[in-house]
Amino acid sequence: MPKSIDPQLRARCVRLVREHQQEYPTVTAAVTAVARQEGVSRESVRRWLAQAEVDDGARPGITSEESAEVKRLKSENRRLREDNEILRRASIFFAGEPGPRGR
Repeated sequence: MPKSIDPQLRARCVRLVREHQQEYPTVTAAVTAVARQEGVSRESVRRWLAQAEVDDGARPGITSEESAEVKRLKSENRRLREDNEILRRASIFFAGEPGPRGR
């Protein structure tokens, strides 16, 4: 499981790339410089910047909010399926068991 990155670090990296992008010949050069300065991988900063652009509407894709909602719904769906399976098995168990008069 990937380690959790501090949201403040992520936001700071994105802000630094955006603020200093004009000082570098390419976005990749700015990303590399910020990644080195903050002690994170270049690929992480690149992905954070891309996701920030999606969240801002500057790039097509699934926003962070939409992704979190899908994750929440999948978890809820899985839990409800498990609950339904438990109830199905319980109803089969109790339907097959003779009542107090049938013993």
